[in-house]
Amino acid sequence: MSRFGPPPWGRLRQVSAIVWSAAGSLAAWGWLLLCQGFFWRTDVRLPPSRDPETWPSVCVVVPARDEAAVLPASLPSLLAQDYPGRAEVFLVDDGSTDGTGELARELADRHGGLPLTVDFPGEPPAGWTGKLWAVRHGVGLARARDPEYLLLTDADIAHAPDGLRRLVAAARTGGFDVVSQMARLRVESLWERLVVPAFVYFFAQLYPFRRIGREGTRTAAAAGGCVLLRAEAAGRARIPDAIRQAVIDDVALARAVKRSGGRVWLGLADRVDSVRPYPRLRDLWRMVARSAYAQLRHSPVLLAGTVAGLTLVYLVPPVAVAAGAVAGSGAATVLGAAAWLVMAGTYAPMLRYYRQPLWLAPLLPFTAFLYLLMTVDSAVRHHRGRGAAWKGRTYARPDAVPDEG
Repeated sequence: MSRFGPPPWGRLRQVSAIVWSAAGSLAAWGWLLLCQGFFWRTDVRLPPSRDPETWPSVCVVVPARDEAAVLPASLPSLLAQDYPGRAEVFLVDDGSTDGTGELARELADRHGGLPLTVDFPGEPPAGWTGKLWAVRHGVGLARARDPEYLLLTDADIAHAPDGLRRLVAAARTGGFDVVSQMARLRVESLWERLVVPAFVYFFAQLYPFRRIGREGTRTAAAAGGCVLLRAEAAGRARIPDAIRQAVIDDVALARAVKRSGGRVWLGLADRVDSVRPYPRLRDLWRMVARSAYAQLRHSPVLLAGTVAGLTLVYLVPPVAVAAGAVAGSGAATVLGAAAWLVMAGTYAPMLRYYRQPLWLAPLLPFTAFLYLLMTVDSAVRHHRGRGAAWKGRTYARPDAVPDEG
């Protein structure tokens, strides 16, 4: 063998493998572009609606654990809802150590608006996540008011003044049991710009919004920051008891409702915003790693498939362009560049939605590589017995949704 490198047939085999990989990536992107529910489009917003003749009663349930830092920017927006019907807010302080409950009462006294009840459910029993135990307590308090709808919203979510009325009108007009909006997450730091729009983009790729709202499909998902749920549908689906161990509780809720015969709608929000900052990569890493392996049902097989899929779809195109240029393979370069171009093109609408510069679109392979590492780290944490964490609590088997019955 020549000491100057592999023989020509070896180089040909290497170039051929790169070409075939790039061709496979381009084919995958062709399928994603046209056959995955047009997930890349960002025009799925609240459907057309009309005001009901009589506005139904609504109870708002807010689980909150150590949220004093964000509550002043979010809770007043709930209390200030311009809703024509009867509405009331229940904030459930889930064992906070920063005075969340007391601050909520102070904000209500200062701002006025909708009636606010603050309660403390105590530590969750075995088999419950802390958040869903708080939701259960809040739903129990709300049922005493016999509302037609429940609005489940996180403590870091700020709502436009007409947000509740628009949700209810959309649910009534469309006959939906769940109407959920994906809150616009904060994008200010460098890492938020790189990671956050991609987080929503990947979510939409897994759960195409158009399929969720279509009758006869099995695809179901919701966004936990803003979920309007018909109380009757919640009882029929046994929410939240049926999902009491779910870390990815919003998706589990939507699935339970859809399995019980309910209709679910999910779309992007115009004026529902998360005020929680994720300024450092470490903060975003924890957010993703907390639930990534749960999304894969803690399956090593699904993990391996996900790593292979992310590699083929997102990492092969730039590698093929670079390798093709080095090896002098026009085919590898052209195929890799074409796949990369389609990838960036599908990401551009999400960047526009988040008001970010389009030069970030070609950097999606780098962000996807970060998500790949986060997913692997999530699996490592699980198998080391560290489980998933939520506000200082760790769950050994997150997202183990019990069988119904």
